[in-house]
Amino acid sequence: MSAESTRKPPEFFSPHVSEARRFYLDLTPPPDTPLVVVCGGCECCAPDYSIRRATFPYYSVEFVAAGKGSLVLGDQTYSLSSGAVFSYGPGVAQKITTDARDPLEKYFVDFTGSRALDLLAEYGLAPASFARVFATAEIQGLFDSLIRDGLKGTGQASMLCATLLEYLIVKLADSLMPWEARQTPAFATYQRCRRHIAEHFDRLKSLERAARECHVDRAYLCRLFRRYDRQTPYRLLMRLKMNLAAERLENPGVLVKQVAAELGFDDPLHFSRTFKSVFGLSPQAFRRMR
Repeated sequence: MSAESTRKPPEFFSPHVSEARRFYLDLTPPPDTPLVVVCGGCECCAPDYSIRRATFPYYSVEFVAAGKGSLVLGDQTYSLSSGAVFSYGPGVAQKITTDARDPLEKYFVDFTGSRALDLLAEYGLAPASFARVFATAEIQGLFDSLIRDGLKGTGQASMLCATLLEYLIVKLADSLMPWEARQTPAFATYQRCRRHIAEHFDRLKSLERAARECHVDRAYLCRLFRRYDRQTPYRLLMRLKMNLAAERLENPGVLVKQVAAELGFDDPLHFSRTFKSVFGLSPQAFRRMR
């Protein structure tokens, strides 16, 4: 696993790691840069790993892939385990320690720029935030891509990393859930309903049918999504249907009305309007573009 940029590592990198893949780009970028990644990587912590800082010169997002540990951000204490995500930055004190019996494996990205703070705040990751993510494998894959591009050291590395950082933050926001919220029966019901819609969207003709199969009423299903999601259950259902419709429409031998019927639309015109509301163009225009 060991791989690292050939330049001298920054002093804030911990030496208490058993393995690491870390890169660092321009540590003193121009102050008017909108968004720039300065360093990042993955660390397999040694049993004595410990970080204690009163502040930090950059904004940082860290993601725990495996292991256990503890975290103090400001005056709040959290337990670390797989799926934990936290952020910090200038003015935020941090203390990170690993469980010696089950050392942490964690990813991090440090960045700065005039847009950095607004970007974090917009997507629920303002410095001193702590949450957990659902799609751990997907998030880990994005961090791995970031590290690969950072280690290449090409002329485009800075732009590639900044673009990946934005995508990573938006992706994290899409699967973030405050830890406290995950401990409620309502959240368990939301997860069950969302999973049911994702598994059976192709045959579900309506939101009422989805709610009935999940043994909740439509109004309560909508309230769950308002509380725990960034879209309505109807929007989720339609987007999943339209994604499948787009795949089917790439086959030139399939008629639009056939796809509509397969996905539970009795009226092809309703199907076309829904398709356009999701993708911004009609099924016919989509097919011509493809």
